Formats: sequence, C-alpha cells, structure tokens
Amino acid sequence: MDFSERYNAWQSLPQMFFARAAELGDKPLFWHKQVQEWHSISWAEARERVSALSRGLRALGVTPGDRVALVAENRPEWAIADLAIMAARAMTVPAYTTNTVADHVHILGDSGAKLAIVSSAALAERLLPAAQQVESTGGVICLEPPRSKADGLGLEGWDEVLDRGRAQPDDVEAYVAAIKRGDTCCLIYTSGTGGAPKGVMLSHGAIICNSKGGYHLFRDDDLLDLDREVFLSFLPLSHSYEHTAGLYFPISIGAEIYYAESVDKLVANMAEARPTIMTAVPRLYESMHQRIISGVRRKGGLSEALFMKAVELGRRSYEQGPAGLSVGGRMLDRLLDKLVRAKVAGRFGGRLKAFVSGGAPLNYDIGVFFVALGVRLLQGYGQTETAPVVSANRPSRIRIHTVGPPFKDVEVKIAEDGEILVRGELTMQGYWNNPEATAEALKDGWVHTGDIGDIDDDGYLRITDRKKDIIVLSGGDTLSPQRVEGMLTFEPELAQAMVYGDRQSHLVALLVPDADFIRTWAKANAKPAELAALMEDADFRDALLQAVERANAKLSAPEQVRRFIVASEAFTTENALMTPSLKIRRHKINEIYGDRLTALYARGAAA
Repeated sequence: MDFSERYNAWQSLPQMFFARAAELGDKPLFWHKQVQEWHSISWAEARERVSALSRGLRALGVTPGDRVALVAENRPEWAIADLAIMAARAMTVPAYTTNTVADHVHILGDSGAKLAIVSSAALAERLLPAAQQVESTGGVICLEPPRSKADGLGLEGWDEVLDRGRAQPDDVEAYVAAIKRGDTCCLIYTSGTGGAPKGVMLSHGAIICNSKGGYHLFRDDDLLDLDREVFLSFLPLSHSYEHTAGLYFPISIGAEIYYAESVDKLVANMAEARPTIMTAVPRLYESMHQRIISGVRRKGGLSEALFMKAVELGRRSYEQGPAGLSVGGRMLDRLLDKLVRAKVAGRFGGRLKAFVSGGAPLNYDIGVFFVALGVRLLQGYGQTETAPVVSANRPSRIRIHTVGPPFKDVEVKIAEDGEILVRGELTMQGYWNNPEATAEALKDGWVHTGDIGDIDDDGYLRITDRKKDIIVLSGGDTLSPQRVEGMLTFEPELAQAMVYGDRQSHLVALLVPDADFIRTWAKANAKPAELAALMEDADFRDALLQAVERANAKLSAPEQVRRFIVASEAFTTENALMTPSLKIRRHKINEIYGDRLTALYARGAAA
C-alpha cells in the first residue's frame, strides 16, 4: 500500500498512533528538557503510557462521548493525555495555559467536561476554582500535587491513574477499533479575538485529512523522509494549528518531536534540536527578523555590508528570476551562499527544510527577507474550523504574496461577495451547543471563512481582507488593517502596531516600540531607557515618526497613518492583549486605548 493510502485507511487518531508505534518501537518520539539535558520517550514507551492512562480514565468512569479538559504546557504528557482521552472514545477539550478562572468556567461549563487533566500546581490554581463552579466536572487529574484543597472535587494523581489503568486488561487497541472516522475527537475553543470562544467540533477524519495534505505538501517535492523528520514544537498545543501541524502530522510521518523550553529559548533550542520542519506564526518571524537585523547592525562593517547584499540579491532573484541578476551578480550571490546564508542556516540548526507560517497573514517583506536568505518559508492559510490548514505554498514554487494552492482533497471557491468558502473532510462538524453560529458558518457543507480573497490562474489562493476586520474610511475606502500593521512592524524601531479608523477620515495607530531599539537609542543619546521618559523626548518621538513615514512610503494614500500614540506596554498573552496564537485582540486594546486613539482626530500632529 502506498503510504498516502494509509491516511484513507486510518479510522481514528489513536489507531494511527498505535499503528505507527508498532512499526517504530524503540525509536524516539518525544523529547523534553530536564536539568539542562534532553530526554526522550520512545514510541513503545509512549504507547504503553497512552494505553495505561486510557484504561485509567475508563476506570474513573469516562465513557464514549464524554468530554475531558486538558490544561498543560507543551510537553510529552500533553500528547499522551490527548491520545489517551480519544482512545477512551471521549473528546479532548484543550484549554490554554493563559486562561483565567472565568475562561475555564466558560469552557468547562459550555463543554460539560466530566474530568480535567492539569499539568502543574501553578495552572491548577486557576483550574480548580473553575472546576468547583461547574457541576459537570467531578474530578481533576494532576501531574503535580496542587497547592490548595479543592472541596467537592475528586483529585487524582497522574501516576496513580496510570497505575490504576495498568491493573486493567490491555484491551485499548480493540476498544479503539470501534471509533469511526466521522466521530468527534476534540472540541477546540477559538482563542477569542472578539467575543466568547466557541467550541469547534472536529472529527478524527478532519485531522487525518489535514495530515495527509501535509504529507503531500512535502512528499510531492521530494522533501519528506518518512520516519526521519524532526519537529520543534512551541506554539500552544491547545491551538488547532499546533495540534495538527505540530503533533498529528508529525506522528503520521513517524517524526521526532522536541518540545521547546520557552519562546525566549527557542533559537537556542533550534540549534540543539536541529529541526527539519517547523511551524510558527508570523509574529515569530517578525521577531526573528528584528533580532537578526539588530545583530547585524551591531556588528557593522564588512559583515553588515555582506549580509545586506545577500538580502538585496536574494530578493532581486526571487522577484525577477534569473534575469534579475547579471553574470557578476550571480557569481557574487553564490559566494554569499557560503559567507552569509550558510551561517543563517546554522542559526536554525543546519538542516531545516522549511518553515511553515500560518495563523495570521505574513508580511510580504518579512517573507521575502527569509527567502532571500535561503530559508524556505511557506505561507499557509486555515482556521480552527478547517482542522486547520486549507492551503500552503509549495516548497518548489513559493509565492509569498499568496497562501498557496489548496491541500489535497480540499475544495476552495470564492463567493460572489469575495468570501473564501472551503469544503472537504477537513471541515468542522459545527460549534458545540451553538446551532445558530453553526448555521451561519457552515452552509451546504461549505465553511464560510469570513476572509476575502481570490484564486490566480495557477490555483494559488490569495487573502486580501478579513470581512470582520475591514476598516471603511469615511471617504469610502476599504482597508486591511493587517496589511498596514505588517508594514509598520517591518520597520526595526517598531515591534507591534494596531491601526484604527473605521468610519474616520484617515488612519491612526497605536505603536509598541522595539525593546532593542529603545535601549540602543537611549544609550546612543545618553537618555534614560524608560519608555515613559522617552516619550517626553522630541528626538525619540521623531525617530518613531521617521519609522512611520518609511512605512507610509510603501502604502497607498488611504492606508497611510497620519498620527500615532505609543502603548504603555507590549501586547502579550499575559495582559490579554494577544491571543495564545499571538493575534492581537483588537476589542481589548480598544477598551484601553480607544479614547486616546479617537482623540487623535482632534489633533494636528502626531502624539
């Protein structure tokens, strides 16, 4: 049987996992760091723990169709718990580690979760009070002893549940055989850029279909080595993107999965794990771009000159093809492969085949920057409602301004109003307990994405706008805020931005200056590095204004930012101004800064 056909034969995610574990046995599957050392868990060890935990869950009363919440950092136990829940024929309800007590109350209550699994005592501090308020949630399994009691809840230790399962007959694979491909395997709650999160019901077949699409994305260009790939996982596994692209797609192709220690240690972890494929969101690439440029500028001299020349020639080659470079230019470009691009590859571990970008629109200049440096950066597109990947650029034919052609077995069409519609096994079954929202988003089998786009003659999909995020100026111009924000944050002085101006005459912006830029500028000008003090300095404000003006030079007149204010702090998941998938929460930001942004329209200069 051709390997591609195995995706059609697998009926569930646990069945897929058990099949691969039987073949790969003692090969490493999961890697995690403890006391500065990487430790592995083999496929056989993971299989034993999944089976034991699944039997333990059934011994605790979990029955087919029950919901079990999962709150944990990215670690092997997350994947083991997820597989064990599904192997008990229940549904996993992943929850973000950044959730508040109120967030947990909503998700536990809305899903009717019978049990919850939590990794750390710190996370239990917010989960246990929520579980006490939800009648359906009768128990919590804790990997670490909680710091406080939880009256009315049955608390179980992770190891005790495993041992309880080991005392039962190992009938798990036979039990799993009853799962149908169309059965719901998880409820993934949208991260809520606006409004209360909704539980997206995804089937086993939806995620297997998506994994098959990933297989063909790399296999069709001869970039995939079955049972030999290495992934580095750092995006939240509770997000559909990492859940599929960072867990089940790697499992399907027999890859090893390293769990990054943190975002701050990601570059160091890349050098250690040496991944071959890595998925991330645009915010990571923006951050990498800023760090790389800052480091190059600090070195200065010949090193900076060679680097910038590599970017220039690489960009020209990408945009204009072979004709874009003279004979001398091509010779210099090949030399820069060794002097510059090889060092960039080493920074990412030395064997990276491709980065995949998804979760939000990728700024064109950021994408071209990496491609110019010899890094394959494949922009893709999808939603939680599509399990999640709809399309992605092909490694052999990258078009940064698009999100590539649709995955295998995925249909995409453009509605009369320009909205992108998606159909196939990957589509959600609906929103849990929300028939009204389901009827609005899912019509005749087509997911109405809420995104606006078009398809070129080669079948590449291009996203031009988001229906709900469109800004309409008072003069009738319609604008994409993400495009303008991407241009702003490409400037090295600016780390984050949000533009504002619906039904106004022009755009204004809220800016977060780059931390490295603040420190460098303050030192060079003998100024204090505190942002509040710097904002009183006319020269510092002028430096930010120059950055905005450079961005404006790349934008049409209606898209240009006329005035701006500076945020008092960065947008983060901790202050709830970003979702866990690193999208800005516009409604939350507007609650804090809306009055100040509106006041800019009464002023005559940047503030």
